[in-house]
Amino acid sequence: MLYAIAQTLHLLSIILWVGGMAFVLFFLRPALGSLQPPERVTLMHDVLRRFFGAVSASIIIVLVSGLWMMGQFARGSAAASGVHMPMSWMVMATLGLLMMAIFGHIRFVLYKRLQRAVAASDWPAGGAALGSIRAWVLANLAIGLVIILVLMLL
Repeated sequence: MLYAIAQTLHLLSIILWVGGMAFVLFFLRPALGSLQPPERVTLMHDVLRRFFGAVSASIIIVLVSGLWMMGQFARGSAAASGVHMPMSWMVMATLGLLMMAIFGHIRFVLYKRLQRAVAASDWPAGGAALGSIRAWVLANLAIGLVIILVLMLL
């Protein structure tokens, strides 16, 4: 029962993170093209602040649930015949940690630039910060999709 709960929380957190990235990149951002830079940059700043809070919580849930599930597997596997973690889990964990590191860069470096630009009403700098955020979010989305494909194929 606990394993099913951990697995569900793990999956829901990943859906929020990966789905949120897809929504922002492919739906929200293009729809904001009709707004003037002050409104567009300010709105994206506010949306990202909320989204990054949710992603931060998701990362904690993914880490705790993932480590717990791996520990449960290792405990059961060691008792039977030694620990042999599935290759797909190793790929998922490695790429997941990479995604978390990229998110850290987005949240604590690039988003800070966006915050400073909004505070100073420097819309060109805000647009540049959003462009950098977009590129790294696209990279993270691609990694997230690779993880999903690996889990489906291995």
